[in-house]
Amino acid sequence: MSQSNSVNRRLVLASRPQGAPTADNFRLEEQPIPEAAEGDVLLRTVYLSLDPYMRGRMSDAPSYAAPVQIGEVMTGGAVSKVVTSRHPDFQEGDWVLGSTGWQDYSVMPGDKVQKLDDHIAEHPSLALGVLGMPGFTAYMGLLDIGNPQPGETVVVAAATGPVGSMVGQIAKLKGCRAIGIAGGEEKCRYAVEQFGFDACIDHRADDLEAQLAAACPDGIDVYYENVGGKVFDAVMPLLNSKARIPVCGVVAQYNATGLPDGPDRLPQLAGLILRKRLRMQGFIIFDDYGHRYPEFAAQMGEWFKAGKINFREDVTDGLENAPQALIGLLEGKNFGKVVVRVGDDD
Repeated sequence: MSQSNSVNRRLVLASRPQGAPTADNFRLEEQPIPEAAEGDVLLRTVYLSLDPYMRGRMSDAPSYAAPVQIGEVMTGGAVSKVVTSRHPDFQEGDWVLGSTGWQDYSVMPGDKVQKLDDHIAEHPSLALGVLGMPGFTAYMGLLDIGNPQPGETVVVAAATGPVGSMVGQIAKLKGCRAIGIAGGEEKCRYAVEQFGFDACIDHRADDLEAQLAAACPDGIDVYYENVGGKVFDAVMPLLNSKARIPVCGVVAQYNATGLPDGPDRLPQLAGLILRKRLRMQGFIIFDDYGHRYPEFAAQMGEWFKAGKINFREDVTDGLENAPQALIGLLEGKNFGKVVVRVGDDD
């Protein structure tokens, strides 16, 4: 299936998942293409971002953001092209970034979307990855909370994902040792050869703890947490006094229906936090750091243009395939930033 110039396909939440999402939790609908009112822009989605936080939005459990309601379009950021503009700052053909959801077309107020700079428009999907929210998450979590110092050891799981790969590369740019944890030999090899990690360990290995200890002979100064579960089990004994732990996610828990495995609950951490005087801080990137986005954009743009940052995308074609791509992402089947190519970019 592909975009039509007369029908808007949209994927809505059909039911709330119990445990891991399934295809039955989504429903593909067709509606007329909406019309832009004064001050709005009509957008045609080209690239849709898929991210782990979307699993939380499918639940009605208390969270930092409102859940998607049954029958509503699935939430998500996307890069789109302007079809019709009734806003003075945009014209037909402009590339923009906005939270338009899982659909072919959307109408957004002009002040709720961001026009892409020319250097991003040359590869617009980068606005969903290295130059967008995942890159911003890696940058602020590592540098502001992690505060890595030259010579320190930084460890991050999901090392070939859009956040983890940026954490490792930024750590190296700051003069640190970067140790990755990823799923499988191919991903681990890629983390070292393409992203510049000093070492990367397969979290499926029977001797994960021993391999991690060997890779971190001086302990761990910064652990960037985005997984939890058994990975944190392996990290915990290696944390140095006054280690910093930015927490941007715990994907190992997202499909859980009961208490999670691993020391992911405060009572099991309290003694360690006190004894080693750890700093463990969660953050929501745009809530906590939205005002510092220009700082990130300037620095990451400079690094990217200078060839100091590499990236990898995992692209799925077709809006109708977005549910399966998200299911695979939550199972760790992706290799790089997950993007759905919804429409043509011409």
